[in-house]
Amino acid sequence: MEIGNYTVHVVDDEEPVRRSLAFLLATAGFTVRLHESATAFLAVAPSIRDACLVTDLRMPDMNGVELLRQLQARKQRLPAIVITGHGDVPLAVEAMKAGALDFIEKPFDDEVLIAAIKHAAATLEAPVDERQDIASIHSRLALLTDRERQVLSGVVAGLPNKSIAYDLDISPRTVEVHRASVMSKMQAKSLPELVRMVLAANQTRG
Repeated sequence: MEIGNYTVHVVDDEEPVRRSLAFLLATAGFTVRLHESATAFLAVAPSIRDACLVTDLRMPDMNGVELLRQLQARKQRLPAIVITGHGDVPLAVEAMKAGALDFIEKPFDDEVLIAAIKHAAATLEAPVDERQDIASIHSRLALLTDRERQVLSGVVAGLPNKSIAYDLDISPRTVEVHRASVMSKMQAKSLPELVRMVLAANQTRG
């Protein structure tokens, strides 16, 4: 979808962050609307059409995960990207379970956010198939060794390499090697993409 045909709604409780994101996105050509809280956004959400959501995860009134759950409960389809602080990967995974399309860790490159928004907007025209290549994902998972599966579990749980290494009684360097192998075998270009694959596979196991 062309940039001018949809609006990017930014939800963040910190005014400097909202202003900074508004400037960045407006400069890139997006139409932007700012909201100081999840509650404020939910008040206008029913009237929103052709839009993407960029929300912080940690906010005082209602965090980003709960915001997405509220939208999910209302059956409001809104491609969402969550912005996370360092160490918030487990919470970001919860956000993806609640419907987030992507998560971006701070600090991030401007182009990473812009690309993520454009990708999210593309789903407004061509929704992401939840069943996307599930058989293919399972076949890739089958290629992993037992140790790689253990590392994968730690990665998806948001654990740093040092913690995974301690839990498995191996060196952090060995974890890095296994992690790289997992990304390669799973054909995942990023951590969010890897998380999406694992969530999709787990859902089909029911």
